[in-house]
Amino acid sequence: MADSQQSSSDETFGFSREETSQESKLEFSEDEETLIIRMFNLVGERWSLIAGRIPGRTAEEIEKYWNTRYWFLVHNMMVK
Repeated sequence: MADSQQSSSDETFGFSREETSQESKLEFSEDEETLIIRMFNLVGERWSLIAGRIPGRTAEEIEKYWNTRYWFLVHNMMVK
């Protein structure tokens, strides 16, 4: 009985580790971050256009990075 509870607990922790691992993949250099911010100010949420300026990055990576780091700040500025 205890084994089945432990297994369930391990699965939960495994998911947390996986999620943390995915977040760590979103590491961008300072130059990339600066370029993303500048491009966003110019073209908005045109992620494929921004990705075209950053070799080795996909539109999906940039959008996810933006949404996890900056979306809340931009949204709050637009609401005020």
